[in-house]
Amino acid sequence: MKLTKTLLTTALLGASVFSFQSTAWAIEQSQIIQVEQLYKQKDFKAMLAIIQPLAEQGDTIAQDLLGDMYRKGLGVKQDYFEAVKWFRKAAEQGYAQAQFNLGTMYNNGRGVKQDDFEAVKWFRKAAEQGNTEAQFNLGVMYEKGQGVKQDYFEAVKWFRKAAEQGDASAQLYLGVMYGKGLGVKQDYFEAVKWYRKAAEKGDADAQVLLGLAYLLGKGGQFNKSLAKEWLGKACDNGSQMGCEYYGKLNRGEM
Repeated sequence: MKLTKTLLTTALLGASVFSFQSTAWAIEQSQIIQVEQLYKQKDFKAMLAIIQPLAEQGDTIAQDLLGDMYRKGLGVKQDYFEAVKWFRKAAEQGYAQAQFNLGTMYNNGRGVKQDDFEAVKWFRKAAEQGNTEAQFNLGVMYEKGQGVKQDYFEAVKWFRKAAEQGDASAQLYLGVMYGKGLGVKQDYFEAVKWYRKAAEKGDADAQVLLGLAYLLGKGGQFNKSLAKEWLGKACDNGSQMGCEYYGKLNRGEM
């Protein structure tokens, strides 16, 4: 089952091509800079010429990047099976970003049979190394009971780890857990605190929830002007719900 980011439910997957971590493998900082420049120039064939030999030598960053190029069809024909092959090579060497990417392939059923248990296995390996995307996705799996027994306390634990590292989606979901009292004691002040952190990063769903919190006075924080401000921001970010509430406030219907 594919995870898609929607309000209060699931999460947006998608690792950046360039999520580099320190490594003792063959790729050098100058090559990383060169690959980044080629990516910006959309010269994917030149990227491939640098990355593929390094991947074949066992470099984990290069293997992960090559997997991502196959996943997205950058400079090569899109091939999920090849993507999985290269993600797995790096993941089995302990590279967290590749572990996360391999987890997403299992979660989405791309290049492998869809398997929530395998997705959880690889998300956990990456999450335990501090990968925020994996921490967030592992939290979602616990919240939904996908590949693991549903456990709101574990979900909160992983959302918090990612949220404290600044992940906007995790901040939103942690706020939701506080707002609903799932895995934590219900606390609207904490909910608003986390909505605000995510909203300030531009998350439209968080902006809607923050606006509604101000509009409804959740946690004793009624402020109609701030409600309008945040719902307007959400509308500008493409949120239909934000636009609906912003319109009602402008027309004096609320």
